[in-house]
Amino acid sequence: MTKKLSILAIVVCVALGCIVNSVAAQNKRTGTAAAPELLIPVGGRDLALGGSTIATSAGVEAIYWNPAGLGRLTRSAEGMFSSMSYIADINVTYGAVAGTFGDFGVVALSVKALDFGDIPLTTEDDPENVSERFFSPTYVTVGLSYARSLTDAISAGGSVKLVNEQVDRVSSSGVALDFGVQYRGLVGVSGLNLGVVVKNIGPQMKYEGPGLYRDAVAGGGRRPEQKYKSDAASYELPSVVEIGLGYSATMGDNMLWNLTGSFTNNNLYLDEYRVGGELGVMMDDLRLFGRAGLGMVPQADSNTDIFGSTFGFGLGYLTGGLDLSVDYAYRQVEFFDANQVISIKVGF
Repeated sequence: MTKKLSILAIVVCVALGCIVNSVAAQNKRTGTAAAPELLIPVGGRDLALGGSTIATSAGVEAIYWNPAGLGRLTRSAEGMFSSMSYIADINVTYGAVAGTFGDFGVVALSVKALDFGDIPLTTEDDPENVSERFFSPTYVTVGLSYARSLTDAISAGGSVKLVNEQVDRVSSSGVALDFGVQYRGLVGVSGLNLGVVVKNIGPQMKYEGPGLYRDAVAGGGRRPEQKYKSDAASYELPSVVEIGLGYSATMGDNMLWNLTGSFTNNNLYLDEYRVGGELGVMMDDLRLFGRAGLGMVPQADSNTDIFGSTFGFGLGYLTGGLDLSVDYAYRQVEFFDANQVISIKVGF
């Protein structure tokens, strides 16, 4: 028990330290983060719960929310595919696979890609795009994750994510790290879970490429017109610290419910509070779930806090050792069409 509490205390202290150091930055650098796609959620179940599942997310879906939950994978292997209609007609596609390797732990590979569609290419010489040229930005994030159970109650995990962005003739690359811990049976209460995660830690990113070169004449000299490079600024990754609690219990022989809550501190945005609830019904090999969640940013105004409440449902079916589940989530969005996510998970 002493070892468990020591590990938990160290992680919580580190997380609180990160929160204290980043609070002063809030309200001053909002909207200046590099690689904002790192904050786009994935998976129907956890998004339907408002993203409050830092303490309870498990299996391959936990890679995004808290990689420690990957260590709670109950199958030898699990795969997931998720598709999301995001804001401004952006589509987000996500896929991940995970496998258990005995006492070594669980290893997973994930890929997230954004599809912006074709965007008209306007330039100084062709501001109206008379030439009818188009470009499509490429945003891809590839992650390698590892997690394992340290004790019966504690699981820990981390991810290394390679980020690549390309917009026409400029591109940027970076590396981001996630670390998380989950503690089950907090203070000896069965069903009470605690989760702590630090996400998107890494060096700043900046754009490079031939698109930054411009034709210009040097002032005060006799040099002819030549190419000069515009030096793009570098920006920090949107690192966050999240702490969550969750409580799970059963009602009778075939019903269960979960309540979850979390606090998010974003170094380049405002503090956010999230809550969620889930009710499930078991019918032999069939499982049905109803979910709802809410995210709150008390300091934000209506123009910056555009995401509202979430709703969703899930359907699970177990047959012949194959565990199949389909989850759907709907998130209200101000000024844009609502986000809709559908994800499919297969465990075997």
